[in-house]
Amino acid sequence: MVKFFESTFTITVTPAYFLRYPNPYSTHVVSSDALSTGINLETGNLHITRLHLKRGKLPASVARFMPKIKESYILEKSIVDPRSQTLKTEHRNLDWDGVLSVVENQVYAPSCPKTTDVNTVVRFESRFGRRSEVPEKRGWLGGWGAAGVQRSIELVGRSRMRDRLQQSREGMKIVLEQLRERGFVDVVKEQRQGQWERWKQTQCKTELSGANI
Repeated sequence: MVKFFESTFTITVTPAYFLRYPNPYSTHVVSSDALSTGINLETGNLHITRLHLKRGKLPASVARFMPKIKESYILEKSIVDPRSQTLKTEHRNLDWDGVLSVVENQVYAPSCPKTTDVNTVVRFESRFGRRSEVPEKRGWLGGWGAAGVQRSIELVGRSRMRDRLQQSREGMKIVLEQLRERGFVDVVKEQRQGQWERWKQTQCKTELSGANI
């Protein structure tokens, strides 16, 4: 059983993508670390791999099937193509992917002048109940059936993804506004000094306009 969620919206993109943490809408992100960076000499593309540690609370309908999870690791892979001015990203969870595997793919591509379209496709797959993942269950769980549990987990994951993407967009808007007003150096300095919390006060002034990738 596999569920998908797809979304397309228009946004202007600069280094804001790689500076989106921290921001007032990403308080659940504990840390972000770069694992590797490099340029493909044949294509000229920039490849970046990062690891994010995120904090979150599972819905009660899903939490009863899983151990208590307060934090999880997310692997992010990004490819910046300077020729086509596109950015491709992939996010996948590294913890408990046997219960629910979530793979998010995004493509940032130039649209109209000074704007960028962002297409997001998220794949949800639960393998809960398979013999290779968990031992045989009896009682009420066995009566319900693994397929029913899988569907429930996937639907909850898709519902939460809608909310998370909205928060992500708001966070990107704020970072974009700060980059326009203060520039790259000052934004990085404020993030490191913890002054990013006040950025939310400028949210109402943010408009999606500016340079492409």
